[in-house]
Amino acid sequence: MVSGRQTQANATCGPQPPGRGPAPQPLPVDRTSPVDPPEEFRRLRAELPVAPLAFPDGPPGWLVTRYDDVRAALADPRLSSRRPHLNSHVRASLITPQEMAVLRPSDLLTSDPPAHTRLRRLVAGQFTAHRMNLLAGRIQTIVDQHLDALAAAPRPVDLMTTVALPVPSLVISELLGVPFTDRDLYQRLTGELLSLDRTREQLLASRAEMKNYLLHLIGLRRHAPADDLLSGLLQTQRADATLSDDEVASLAQLILIAGHETTANVIGLAVLLLLRPPRLWDTVRRRPELVDGVVEETLRFATVLQFGLLRVAREPLTLAGQNIAADERVVLHLPAANRDGNRFTGPDRFDIHRTNAGKHLAFGHGPHHCLGHQLARIELRTVLASMLRRFPDLRLAAGTDALPTHQQRVVYGLAELPVGRFQVQ
Repeated sequence: MVSGRQTQANATCGPQPPGRGPAPQPLPVDRTSPVDPPEEFRRLRAELPVAPLAFPDGPPGWLVTRYDDVRAALADPRLSSRRPHLNSHVRASLITPQEMAVLRPSDLLTSDPPAHTRLRRLVAGQFTAHRMNLLAGRIQTIVDQHLDALAAAPRPVDLMTTVALPVPSLVISELLGVPFTDRDLYQRLTGELLSLDRTREQLLASRAEMKNYLLHLIGLRRHAPADDLLSGLLQTQRADATLSDDEVASLAQLILIAGHETTANVIGLAVLLLLRPPRLWDTVRRRPELVDGVVEETLRFATVLQFGLLRVAREPLTLAGQNIAADERVVLHLPAANRDGNRFTGPDRFDIHRTNAGKHLAFGHGPHHCLGHQLARIELRTVLASMLRRFPDLRLAAGTDALPTHQQRVVYGLAELPVGRFQVQ
């Protein structure tokens, strides 16, 4: 099956001069399974680990798919994160760099040292292991409340809307200082900003609405600070006048979106993977010490950042024997790297006993390693352990292949996960 984006991208490649190597191909995006990345990555890792990649607009670049190469590239300062369009390898750029600079100044995703170092230092103090561990009790309370709602709901019930999405949304709302009563607004905006099928006008409107919403919250917190991350950033701003309101809003947007969208989708995929053969759910229920392995293996096996990370070469370099010119774009594909058989034995098998699953790249690596990885792990562990304890005979209420997914979103996951047939303990 070939998507419309693939057809268009192939058409723009044109014939290649002889002796120039393989023609650039578009990024593989079509899945044959809701829990597996496109099968083409298996061939690319074996035959063309740094492959010429066709972009929907502009010149071609490169696609990197092997674990060791992706990991090394993530820490290579010669590959820059400064790019105005995060997903130009899967969607033609709809917004000019000038418009993007107004709507979202350089943030943790789109900056290099020393700017990135400065911004990361400002936020890192809010994500210490001590603070995350202090949140554990509150997270358990939030999880219990939503599992009560799951228990009371008529069967079948959608796990995504009942538990998977609201739990991390409430956690990040409290941590950041965003009213949970606004969840319909920011969840809608998050979905719009992560979607790849928006028009230019729709995308501009969503970005402007999100920015204005966060600037409004900044104004409120400036006059009525609280014990939350947004107030902490404003307190930092008073000591560091170079931190603008636009930068605070940009950091808050990143934390808000990453803090609930990614975790929600990992929760759904983890439950699906445990329930596809119900005996796996039963196995972990009897051996709760396996939950940590489930978390790490889900992050590896079903990496939700489905299109990889885009970088731009600051200077000529060689990656896995391939020469890359200055200013060429390079896509580091995390799901492909996490299925590399040279790093993980039987990589296409979901193995909760895997001893090195925690070496996955789902949270990135190097300077841009995800700041919220500890929080995400606490949430995932709490949700799964609590569900296994309370719903020992939980079962799917729909076939795996019938489940709707977020194929057109940057963050992959299940749009719905109906479950039923469960007793409450």
